[in-house]
Amino acid sequence: MIAIGITGNNGFIGSHLVNMLRLQPDRYKIINFDKHFFENKELLDNFVKQCDAIVHLAALNRHSDPEIIYSKNLELVNVLVDSLKRTNSKAHVIFSSSSQEEKDNLYGKSKKQGREILANWAHQNGGKFTGLIIPNVFGPFGKPNYNSFIATFCYQLTHGETPIIDNDGEIKLIYVSELAKKIINQIEQEKGQEVYYVSHTSLKKVSEILIKLQNYKDIYFEKGEIPEIKDTFELNLFNTFRSYFNLKEYYPVKLNECKDSRGAFIEIIRLGIGGQCSFSTTVAGITRGNHFHTRKIERFTVIKGKALIQLRKIDTDEVLNFYLDGNEPAYVDMPIWYTHNIKNIGEEDLYTIFWINETFNPEDSDTYFLEV
Repeated sequence: MIAIGITGNNGFIGSHLVNMLRLQPDRYKIINFDKHFFENKELLDNFVKQCDAIVHLAALNRHSDPEIIYSKNLELVNVLVDSLKRTNSKAHVIFSSSSQEEKDNLYGKSKKQGREILANWAHQNGGKFTGLIIPNVFGPFGKPNYNSFIATFCYQLTHGETPIIDNDGEIKLIYVSELAKKIINQIEQEKGQEVYYVSHTSLKKVSEILIKLQNYKDIYFEKGEIPEIKDTFELNLFNTFRSYFNLKEYYPVKLNECKDSRGAFIEIIRLGIGGQCSFSTTVAGITRGNHFHTRKIERFTVIKGKALIQLRKIDTDEVLNFYLDGNEPAYVDMPIWYTHNIKNIGEEDLYTIFWINETFNPEDSDTYFLEV
């Protein structure tokens, strides 16, 4: 088992890396870290001593004063190096630098110099070091106006604001889960690399991305239709977009019901994508689910009976409760990284239609069981 410590573990990349590592609890042990460790030598040294690998992600990305970004980022690196020296650590230190190194700004300068300081520590102390040069990262739960322009666009489109393009250039991008897998791969390597260029997985113009996001807003956010997903990038972009909904306000979504003397007709889902549709009955008091997905798009539609659908983002304690009644058919879509369940809270059988965007593959089910 590899003991891994992550500074910046609550940040955008850090939280995704933690969640990916937790998918393999028999292989990786996560050492607890808190940002106040940087202010306490004893706590920081205790953290460093436990680690086989340290992924240093903690950094200041934006501030009104670039000088503060520069000084803070170097301060964090130097404090970590001091602890590595005090503890005579042989941990594999992995540092997240940025393609901004190539640009003339203080953030990029702080990243380059921080990488060089850690590489120098490794040379002088027999340490193991990998310096990652990372392209632009996007994915679910990033902070708007902070982590990426995609996070900003997604937030604006789902909160009644209008995105504006400042510079319509081509951007090298990597999805945050793809980056987490690359970091884990580096942890597993026997030797470090002073400079490791993380390859981008897509190259897109800003305007091209905005057009796709506006389409998601028009047909999914406003109409409930699952858009056509042509490739992995579009799936990742769509799942990113979905993460910016205010779930409490958006769900459950009521369906249009047409009744006549024959009975009722209800349209469940419109698709620009294939997938698998299933129907279930659930007896009173029974709960289904208690699992989460990292990539799948899933819709639960209640057409008869009374149901409680619960969602919880796996690294939070907040449980979202949605009450659905077949007398007013409605659906809730399951965001990725949210564990979810559905319980029959009525006295009659519950009828539910489940749709998911890919057919079930037992060898790659993307289903991880976790109580809500």
